[in-house]
Amino acid sequence: MSAEAIKHILAAEYEANQVKLIVLNRSNESVEKVKAECAKSVDVSLVKATAEIEQLKKNTDRKAMEAAAELASNTANRLATMSARAEKRLDTVAQRIFERIVNI
Repeated sequence: MSAEAIKHILAAEYEANQVKLIVLNRSNESVEKVKAECAKSVDVSLVKATAEIEQLKKNTDRKAMEAAAELASNTANRLATMSARAEKRLDTVAQRIFERIVNI
């Protein structure tokens, strides 16, 4: 081989290595850009999910409060009904006791 051919081969190898380095650097830059975009997307998704969770918690709390208020109202109504029934029974018992005492 001639010295000139060796020079051309070495120059071609050098250029190929330079191209490889350029491609590697661009690939690394592209990977970093994609990683940054993914991180940004994850952050945005996390913020959105957190907001949705907070809204769902508020809705759940509101529904739970409404259910508790309805249950309290129903319980108060039942208590009033049972108290009225107990009062009637007490009146009936008191009247019977009075009648028995008077009839003795």
